[in-house]
Amino acid sequence: MTMAMHEIFKKRHSVRSYTNKPVEDKKLKEILEAANSAPSAGNLKAREIVVVKDSKTKKALTRQDFVVEAPVALVFFALPEKSGKKYGERGRNLYSIQDATISASFAWLQAVALGLSCCWVGAFDEEKVKEILKVSTDWQPIAIMPLGYSKESNA
Repeated sequence: MTMAMHEIFKKRHSVRSYTNKPVEDKKLKEILEAANSAPSAGNLKAREIVVVKDSKTKKALTRQDFVVEAPVALVFFALPEKSGKKYGERGRNLYSIQDATISASFAWLQAVALGLSCCWVGAFDEEKVKEILKVSTDWQPIAIMPLGYSKESNA
């Protein structure tokens, strides 16, 4: 049974307590497909998503314990230079961030539709995240999204 969008919007909330049940590969793939289907300025898709499952890596990314508790963390990056090549300063400073943000929102809504829960985390050191995940220095981390099955009764 699929949920109507208005049901997904009502059900979506920030979850900070997860079971240890793994996120099925099929569901993770659907979430990433939804994220990658998000619109972007000039259809450049000036964003990237890094999937993190390793507990040690999740712990290094942020001080938020619930990120480690979740079986998966999605890290959304803006690619300012990719957007900047076409749109200049506005592309670097706005469009790429919007691209990553919309992508993260699509991922969250798809997760809810699949019976999973998330939380938007912005509390992290940008340089440390880039270093830990060994990504290009010009990528800009926008959000860390822990993903899993909620322990909360109203999820």
